[in-house]
Amino acid sequence: MDQCEVSTKESKNPWGAPAMPPSPCSLADVMSEQLARQLHDDGNSFSDCPNAELDLTCTPEKETSSDLLLAQMLQMQFDREFDTQLRIEEKKFNGDSKVSISFENYRMVHPYEDSDSSEDEVDWQDTRYDPYRADKPTTTPKKGFVGKGKNITTKHDEEVCGRKNTARMDNFAPEVQVGDGIGMDLKLSNQVYNALKRHCHSEQRRSARLHDKKEHSTSEQAVDPRTRLLMYKMVNSGILENINGCISTGKESVVFHASGGSGFEEKIVPQECVLKVFKTTLNEFKNRDKYIKDDYRFKDRFGKLNPRKIIRLWAEKEMHNLTRIKKAGIACPEVVILKKHILVMSFIGRDHVPAPKLKDATLNSVDMKKAYYEVLNMMQRLYQDCNLVHADLSEYNMLWHDGQVWFIDVSQSIEPTHPHGLEFLFRDCRNVSTFFQKAGVSEALDVFELFNTVSGLQINSDNEADFLAQIEALEKRNEDHVQKRGKKTFMADNEGSPPHLNTGDD
Repeated sequence: MDQCEVSTKESKNPWGAPAMPPSPCSLADVMSEQLARQLHDDGNSFSDCPNAELDLTCTPEKETSSDLLLAQMLQMQFDREFDTQLRIEEKKFNGDSKVSISFENYRMVHPYEDSDSSEDEVDWQDTRYDPYRADKPTTTPKKGFVGKGKNITTKHDEEVCGRKNTARMDNFAPEVQVGDGIGMDLKLSNQVYNALKRHCHSEQRRSARLHDKKEHSTSEQAVDPRTRLLMYKMVNSGILENINGCISTGKESVVFHASGGSGFEEKIVPQECVLKVFKTTLNEFKNRDKYIKDDYRFKDRFGKLNPRKIIRLWAEKEMHNLTRIKKAGIACPEVVILKKHILVMSFIGRDHVPAPKLKDATLNSVDMKKAYYEVLNMMQRLYQDCNLVHADLSEYNMLWHDGQVWFIDVSQSIEPTHPHGLEFLFRDCRNVSTFFQKAGVSEALDVFELFNTVSGLQINSDNEADFLAQIEALEKRNEDHVQKRGKKTFMADNEGSPPHLNTGDD
């Protein structure tokens, strides 16, 4: 007993190695000695360390003789090792799964010891409870109803269906702003929900159509990528020096100003040119087919083309008409080159400033009278020498430049033998006669006299309805003659009488 006491007193550090190997003693002696030491140390430890719990973070090297403090330190070290192993097991269990399971509830570390943040710890947003998560609407079970008797609620209940429809709005397209209907406890009826759903689908289809149309169409002052590529190729090949910008827009085309290049295939390019880009959108000029489908020059090709290739045919038609008019000596733009639906022509104007339209030109009475006689002469030569009818002649399609009138926009021009050629000529005469009469030209002929003067026909009537009836009768006779002979001709006798339709067999 005395030897055990001596060895215990000499060993002050419980973690240190004893100075000499302890002598064996009985279990009863050890138990009684430990009990006596514990009772003795309880009175001294609390007096020396009044707040033992605050000293738990002391370093392991610090010597202590308190068994309570040692036990707490050992328990804390064990808890740390347990939590470390728990995190390893949690990582191993979850792996790369998007849905992870947290072992947070099995941790053993005390709250005051878990102050250090760790990357392995789970954030509060990853836990099962999210304070900002909206509650999902309660739905009926698979059997279709809840409750019993008078308190039964079926799946067709108004409130249940309303909440369910509100939750379904989250499935709409991302660009549809549905708001927080669940948080507001919004209840949508089936009629309202179905209307919103149809509207959402229609908006998606319309947006897709507009996007496709924007990418593959020419409208207003914008061009589609294919047209832009053609314009770049013209600049790269030397046809054009540069393209300056848009100068005019119409229902059928967009006109750009450009500077001429060095030339193309030994063809001289003017210093100033215009690019007439025919629109590939068909919604602004849908009735253009009546100007081309009955024109024998393009009749065989018209029915075999899709709408977009018809635009190229329309540009080709204007090129041929301008070439024919230019050969007759009538003032009009000169064709430079045609690339698909882009027609390059000479610029009517000077120094990037286009010539004014006859409607906008400021002319005195002498110039206006001169312009009228020029237009009258040009219409006669266009009809008789070029065998063409403008079909859209007005003060908007005539320019005043260098003291004379210029004809533009002849893509819709047709031959007089067209099934509606004389009707279009009568419309042109009415536009010209009305404009110059309002402008104060006293010598301006009325529409009936102007028509007979230009066409050389002698239709006697002062009533527009009767006059048009006779014109339609002439067109009908011409159409019958086409079916019999397969060719259209206007014949004139030797005495200079006005030409008339030949309906005989020879």
